[in-house]
Amino acid sequence: MQGKIYLIPNTLGDCSIDAAIPHEVKFLASKIRYFIVENERTVRRYLKKIDKSIDIDALQFFLLNKHTEKKDLTDFIKPALEGNDIGIISEAGIPCIADPGSEIVLLAHKKNIPVVPLVGPSSIFLALMASGLNGQNFAFNGYLPIESNQRIKKLKELEKRSLYEDQTQIFMETPYRNNQLNQDIFKACNDNTLLCIASNITTPDENIKTRSVSEWEKNPPDLHKIPCIFILKQSKRK
Repeated sequence: MQGKIYLIPNTLGDCSIDAAIPHEVKFLASKIRYFIVENERTVRRYLKKIDKSIDIDALQFFLLNKHTEKKDLTDFIKPALEGNDIGIISEAGIPCIADPGSEIVLLAHKKNIPVVPLVGPSSIFLALMASGLNGQNFAFNGYLPIESNQRIKKLKELEKRSLYEDQTQIFMETPYRNNQLNQDIFKACNDNTLLCIASNITTPDENIKTRSVSEWEKNPPDLHKIPCIFILKQSKRK
């Protein structure tokens, strides 16, 4: 009998595990002995917070990041083929959304290994929920281009799409480039376009606000090295 692959959510930051992670998820995570992880050190600390009695050294971790070769993925799922459950845990939030893991999940489907998504915090959806912007039609665009001119071009495209398709546009940036992204938003977008900046979601320093681009530009926040989600929506002028 094959094992299952559980998609285990992580916390989004320094917050109470009890407030962010359901009891059933913690129970399942404490029973698994094989993990596919983005950062082994992070997951070791996380599992110890879930259950201090876990023998961390008895667990086996497979490292999945941008340096992982595709040929190694087959080895990662071998424990499941041998009847063992495997947990996939990302650096923060839910696996496979703006995080590695989807190729493992696709391979599991090809091998008829059951995949079980577990409930937990997603910065993308929590930000959208709290933004006040269109949650019926939206697109997650991941990371925008690094080079400023290309990023400004992309922002203009997203703004137009948000208007003509009535579609909320969601994107993110590496925390140390947040301030540069903000400046490019001010350059690219119309003054009346709505921008939600959601930072440090679920932590004591959580801050989620939706303002017009012109309002943000008058008093720009310092977002350097702060985890953020950006949400953009241009509405037709009345």
